[in-house]
Amino acid sequence: MTEVVVTLDLGGVADKAGLMDRAARALALPGWFGRNWDALADSLGDHTVWPEEAVERGLLIVVRNWRPYAEARPDEWRIAQEVFAEAADHTPALSVALALGGSS
Repeated sequence: MTEVVVTLDLGGVADKAGLMDRAARALALPGWFGRNWDALADSLGDHTVWPEEAVERGLLIVVRNWRPYAEARPDEWRIAQEVFAEAADHTPALSVALALGGSS
């Protein structure tokens, strides 16, 4: 079985709040999601909040259109990358990939 792929499109995101909103929508996170770095890390590492089919098959999050956000908010982007990397390192069924291609 292949992993469940979720696209996290950061096109038009200008700040941390926007990133958290996009993550909450893309990952269908529960209403109690705290929209902060710790809450994102907890959610990424908690398979009980993942899409149901991802629990068995694994989850691949593809982050698209991230470069403008990274350039506008480099400190926030560094933290986001750390959160993604740590979650993937500690959760074998989770992978996070940064799409390097265009927005098509």
